[in-house]
Amino acid sequence: MSLLELKEEVINCTLCPRLSKYIRNPSVPKPRRYRGEKYWSKPLPGFGDPRAKLLIVGLAPAFNGGNRTGRMFTGDSSGNWLARALYETGFANKPESIHRDDGFELIGAYITAVVRCAPPQNKPTKEEMENCNPYLVSELELLKNVRIILCLGSLALKGTLMALKKRHPEAKLRGLRFGHCLLYSPEGIPYRLMTSYHPSRQNTQTGKLKWKDWISVFERIKRVLEEA
Repeated sequence: MSLLELKEEVINCTLCPRLSKYIRNPSVPKPRRYRGEKYWSKPLPGFGDPRAKLLIVGLAPAFNGGNRTGRMFTGDSSGNWLARALYETGFANKPESIHRDDGFELIGAYITAVVRCAPPQNKPTKEEMENCNPYLVSELELLKNVRIILCLGSLALKGTLMALKKRHPEAKLRGLRFGHCLLYSPEGIPYRLMTSYHPSRQNTQTGKLKWKDWISVFERIKRVLEEA
């Protein structure tokens, strides 16, 4: 399978009835500024540089973000924080991610998620995470240059560890706890793992995640990649 074939498989996925119904339901309330806009309303594939050394894993698309625009971390405040940090550290060609046709490109990075459909209240079930996990396993197989996996949030780490256990059954992955800007080098996998708070409004507007702490994650990743 190629990344293009995987992309088509993800877009056409209907494994989770609850999520499939939710993202396609025209009666789900939308902010006034987006009313009348045609939503993507399909599962979202990962995107980025196929030669990426950095793989960024989120939890799931936001209903009015990626589910609206058709690209991960695009069209909302979380996407803006991520795009700006990637641009300032050389992983993107521009500081804003607005829509899938805006010319935003990743350089040496790839963005994906453990769940490909926007879940109600941003809470996928365990079964939904398990249904989606083979897609992340396939990305790990296809993205052969990845050296660091950045997990944005504790559930992103959980889903990533689930995929790594399938891809590398002998890997020693126990004891990896979630925290901000933690870096791990687990035995048995060709990657280093880093964890970070997600740049959601819940974290950025409350001050739990400050810009200096957020940008430091990518500055550290860049240093590690340069030293490798």
